[in-house]
Amino acid sequence: MRLLALIKRALEGLPYTCFEQFFLTGINFYGLLWKKCAWFDSKGNIIKMNFKYDVIVIGGGHAGCEAATASAKLGAKTCLITMDMNKIAQMSCNPAIGGIAKGQIVREIDALGGQIGLITDATAIQFRMLNKGKGPAVWSPRAQCDRGKYIWEWRTALDHTDNLDIWQDEAHELIVENGEAVGIKTLWGVVFHAKSIVITAGTFLNGLMHIGNQQLPGGRCAEPAVLHFSESISRHGITVSRLKTGTPVRIDSRSVHFEMMEKQEGENDFHQFSYCGPHRKLQQLPCWTFYTTPEAHEILRKSLNDSPLFNGQIQSTGPRYCPSIETKLFTFPDKNQHPLFLEPEGENTNEMYLNGFSSSMPMDVQLEALHQIPALRDAKIYRSGYAIEYDYFDPTQLKNSLESKILNGLFFAGQVNGTTGYEEAAGQGLVAGVNAAINCFGGEPFVMKRDESYIGVLIDDLTTKGVDEPYRMFTSRAEYRILLRQDDADARLTEKAYELGLASRERYDWWMEKKNTIAKVIDFCDKASIKPNEINDGLTQLGTTPLHMGCRISDLIGRPQLSILQLAEYIPSLKQMINSPINRKEEIIEAAEIKIKYKGYIEREKVVADKMHRLEDIKIKGRFKYSELHELSTEARQKLERIDPETLAKASRIPGVSPSDINVLLILMGR
Repeated sequence: MRLLALIKRALEGLPYTCFEQFFLTGINFYGLLWKKCAWFDSKGNIIKMNFKYDVIVIGGGHAGCEAATASAKLGAKTCLITMDMNKIAQMSCNPAIGGIAKGQIVREIDALGGQIGLITDATAIQFRMLNKGKGPAVWSPRAQCDRGKYIWEWRTALDHTDNLDIWQDEAHELIVENGEAVGIKTLWGVVFHAKSIVITAGTFLNGLMHIGNQQLPGGRCAEPAVLHFSESISRHGITVSRLKTGTPVRIDSRSVHFEMMEKQEGENDFHQFSYCGPHRKLQQLPCWTFYTTPEAHEILRKSLNDSPLFNGQIQSTGPRYCPSIETKLFTFPDKNQHPLFLEPEGENTNEMYLNGFSSSMPMDVQLEALHQIPALRDAKIYRSGYAIEYDYFDPTQLKNSLESKILNGLFFAGQVNGTTGYEEAAGQGLVAGVNAAINCFGGEPFVMKRDESYIGVLIDDLTTKGVDEPYRMFTSRAEYRILLRQDDADARLTEKAYELGLASRERYDWWMEKKNTIAKVIDFCDKASIKPNEINDGLTQLGTTPLHMGCRISDLIGRPQLSILQLAEYIPSLKQMINSPINRKEEIIEAAEIKIKYKGYIEREKVVADKMHRLEDIKIKGRFKYSELHELSTEARQKLERIDPETLAKASRIPGVSPSDINVLLILMGR
């Protein structure tokens, strides 16, 4: 009777015949409760829930988590809808953050007040600065993380973010009214309304996993695919296509012969991802390197006809720069070995990730091939590698704010835009979340230029060039990479983030202190001079040419062989200067030294970037009907008509639009 009383209260306002029919026809009780937006406390009182938000974020991966926290920080009432709250920011592939150019993106997110850098430092079990043998423009931080702890650090961050709710459910249908995205209907029948909606669904949209000839719908291993949501988006004219990615086997460390591998230790110096968070606190573990063998290759080659990649089962394109092991054998038939990296998945787990052995071959073939490698001759696996095909949406249909050009209020971020990688997804998520909030309250969209951040390069490439394979960021994609170093992301972005309301006052104050201290170090080195008799003995000991006349200390620092710390051992005034109380001293000294050593290169690149800004300032969106401009090449007309770029600079970066086409547009504008 108590249950009937509660149900009657839930259906208050409906005719009794409807209540009666509810039982007779089996109408979903929960569906009716959702429509009434009511639950009950222990005394039977109705608890109201409001399903109206400013911003709704679909998907709890890296893009979704950064989007949700950014939106909420800007004051937007935000709801993150995810299929499993226990797998927030799940690392579907390698539990590692950073790498070439990816590490720069993480530091940019941190400088903007994002979360991924802080969470990586808190869960890192190995850290390395890649490319240290090259110039600082390409130094890139990378960390191996504890997969389980990483998830719960993210969950904790979300749980402690004001203005942010989490709802566990599956997005089923996009609700559109008058050309605007206004809501989401979930699989359980809940209807959410919002002013802005951010889609960050990763590989789940019509995801299809492959192991040999076995196919199974899924967003990733042991998780269901989202089967109808793509169609509710594409029916409005948004182009949907397919891409493919993959992951390798996971190996039980107890079955591995580590004595037949080379140990790769991490680095325990001052470097980390966050500019102002605490240093690494977990146990630091090694990775291991070794190689495939001709015998393993032979096993794989014999079974290529069973590979979904080669027998026509998989039709979509995979990532060029992270190929499967079978693709490596096909592309490089003359190589008799390929490097492999065995990497820990956590502090206290036996599970290890076999980097370099992504595969969708039949499970027995994968295992037989692994057993032909001496270090893995007795390997036991937790699960085999697999490939996955999934839907993505044409990113050229997006503005640089990541808002759709077709449906107002609809934003896309992450793998649904054709990218691959946690870092690329997180960077897009932050930008989409910020702009989703701005869309609610008004204001200019938050867009970063190509000389301001790798995130700006990434988004500009996506919206200008589109993708025909999963997009991965590299330092070579940035024409201004000497300006986009990992050490100076806070210099480029933190003040802008603070003005926006994204970075906290604490972060801003720390940056201002750091900025002023760097300036003091550089000013001291530029003004202080040194005589030959004061330094030549030291220069000889340091293996560099003695002075013939006096010079500034900054001139000595400019020598490739010398550093500030080395010179401080021979110059008392410099030693006194850098030994004064300084927070994060090593980081500040490194930043000052880079600015001194590369001053000429930095200034020259700024001049080039300033020239390009002139084209960035020339707005052309909506000014031309390109199909009628026969002065342009046919390819330029077609691509300009389809993309409709915002600025002349953006038009100049579209493949197939030549300098002469740009000159035609300048002439038509009277310039």
